[in-house]
Amino acid sequence: MSSGAVEWQFEKVTFTPEYSRNVVTRLLVDRAEKGGWELVRVRMTPDGTRRVVLRRKIIRAVRTA
Repeated sequence: MSSGAVEWQFEKVTFTPEYSRNVVTRLLVDRAEKGGWELVRVRMTPDGTRRVVLRRKIIRAVRTA
């Protein structure tokens, strides 16, 4: 039985200003499609650095008798 609480795994990724918006988008789409990550937040610093927070559900194996 499930307790109803969803557990999340978080990952922080930083992209320097050298990466264009299109490149960052492609890299994040890749992570979403291949790793099941979803975007939580993107923060852009004054120098152009992008700080990204991703998350994905933690699926725990349940032992059956």
